[in-house]
Amino acid sequence: MHLTVIARVLGIFLMLFSLTMLPPILVSMWYNDGATQAFSMAMGLIFGIGFLSWMPVRFVRQELRTRDGFLIAALFWFTLGLAGTLPFILAEDPGLSFADAFFESLSGWTTTGATVMTGLEYLPKSILWYRQQLQWLGGMGIIVLAVAILPMLGIGGMQLFRAEMPGPLKDSKLTPRITETAKALWYIYLSLTIACALAYWLAGMNTFDAIAHSFSTVGIGGFSTYDASMGHFDSPLIEMIAVFFMLVAALNFSLHFYAWRNRSITHYWRDSEVRFFTFIIVGGITITISALWITDTYGITESIRYGIFEMVSVATTAGFGTADFSGWPVFLPVMLFMAAFIGGCAGSTGGGMKVIRVLLVYKQGVREIRRLIHPNAIIPVKLGRMPVSDRILESVWGFFALYVVTFMVMMLALMATGLDQVTAFSAVGSCLNNLGPGLGDVAIHYGGISDTAKWLLALTMLLGRLEIFTLLVLLSPTFWRS
Repeated sequence: MHLTVIARVLGIFLMLFSLTMLPPILVSMWYNDGATQAFSMAMGLIFGIGFLSWMPVRFVRQELRTRDGFLIAALFWFTLGLAGTLPFILAEDPGLSFADAFFESLSGWTTTGATVMTGLEYLPKSILWYRQQLQWLGGMGIIVLAVAILPMLGIGGMQLFRAEMPGPLKDSKLTPRITETAKALWYIYLSLTIACALAYWLAGMNTFDAIAHSFSTVGIGGFSTYDASMGHFDSPLIEMIAVFFMLVAALNFSLHFYAWRNRSITHYWRDSEVRFFTFIIVGGITITISALWITDTYGITESIRYGIFEMVSVATTAGFGTADFSGWPVFLPVMLFMAAFIGGCAGSTGGGMKVIRVLLVYKQGVREIRRLIHPNAIIPVKLGRMPVSDRILESVWGFFALYVVTFMVMMLALMATGLDQVTAFSAVGSCLNNLGPGLGDVAIHYGGISDTAKWLLALTMLLGRLEIFTLLVLLSPTFWRS
């Protein structure tokens, strides 16, 4: 374990993160909202801590191992979650407690979108900007951005990339060098953000709201600058723009890279994961619209409008709202919530178990049924025309088993704090899938639950963002043996 290198990398990350306080400072000065000093103090403290961590080991040059990458990924999210609390605590408004500030900060970083804050439209503009910015930085994983410059500092980045990127096929690279891979991902991410902001602005949002909501849309975070979320604008056009960019951001970014490089979009439909994702979204939308209309919850026009938006928002784990789906009739609230367990595609900014894992579990189940009928047959599991190795299938099943166990343990822990079954179930599912809104007492916000429950859910967000393995591997005695 190269602890000096790890300290050096974390110091660099903290110093880089301190620079992200500059945009909120400028926003605060522009709107004269009184939060400039809080962000300036936060910037100085974070930079100072990072500098003190980096300074003693600045000349250390060692290659990162895989184990170092896992430790850095876990420490990075926890450390940045802590650092991100400072503006929320130092600013007079909202002036959150430490537990609330850490929950809000980590919710932003992990793009969960669960919030303890209300009265958002009355908060300083810089605080609102900062919340949205946290989700944008966390959307693709700031580690992927940071590895673009690590080689210049004498540190290889592939170990970090493998530990951070979601999905079972982590060893694939878009370009031969990890630096170019990280740059390509962020160029695409930035381009989508700019396009989304322009679309929102042209659809009627003011400049501030357009940029702020583009951050959380492309990052699939779900934070808004209004308590009513997207419902504040009451605009079908804005909602359809959000639907489009949520779907785009929920696709594997490697597909966007190939589309950009080859000037073609035909490969999207050839991808098995995209086809399965489309089937889930279209099927869910059809059921939702039909149920809303048949039960006379809305007219046909409103059923289509709200059904499409809420299904896409929840299924991609964005968590924006135009209607309170927790109050919808029959099975709809649970069905929409269960769609978030599937989540977005691997290599996307979405949460959940990832579409490709669910597809592989389904294909493996079908194979086992066929094996019962033909015991001696050799039946490979394929994605498209390519067979999937047993090693990947074992990894997927291992993840699925750990996911279920983690969900059960965290749900029981939350119920032990006094939460009812529905609230505990939905809060764990929402945070583990990085969704945000839940059911029961957390349908609107998480401010009413106990601090103990908030800390448990913060751990659940970390487990979900780092896809369980990355965090739980640190608890293995084997990991710490030299």
